[in-house]
Amino acid sequence: MARYFIVRAYEDSIEAEMTNMKVQKLLYYAQSLHLAMYDEPLFEEEIQAWRYGPVCPLPIPSQEFLLEMPKDKRQLLEEVWEYFGGYHAYQLSGMTHLEFPWKKARKGLLPEASSTKPILLEDLKALGHQKLDQIERDHPAYQFVMQEILKDACTSESSTRIRKGEVRDWLNSLLD
Repeated sequence: MARYFIVRAYEDSIEAEMTNMKVQKLLYYAQSLHLAMYDEPLFEEEIQAWRYGPVCPLPIPSQEFLLEMPKDKRQLLEEVWEYFGGYHAYQLSGMTHLEFPWKKARKGLLPEASSTKPILLEDLKALGHQKLDQIERDHPAYQFVMQEILKDACTSESSTRIRKGEVRDWLNSLLD
């Protein structure tokens, strides 16, 4: 998964910005969103609550790996790249420090204390649900779609309720 982000950085000509820290934070968000969307980990490696944020110890990447990656995982990583890839590594680190999975895993530790305590998958999944909601709301068409849905709901006699993620799914179907 890390290799995907590294290759994308080269494709987007921002390889100088692709630090280990940035890869680590992108992996953190990718794992979180995958857990929320598919109820299973994107990768098996443990994410640990290190002093400077979430870290997943990484092997050296090779570009051939991308060709072997399943399409659905590549699509998820593409979405993570599109949404979070523009942030500098320090911005991503700062964001993760404000979120409960990392804070919970470091509870009781001094800020400068070393730690390899794992960040719990269920906490990453809950964060993933929060991030999916945020990504949906940040989509450029979200406000228009919501206005149309509300307008329709106010003029309709139907009692159909909108389910979680339905707007995102509808937006994606329009964009495909």
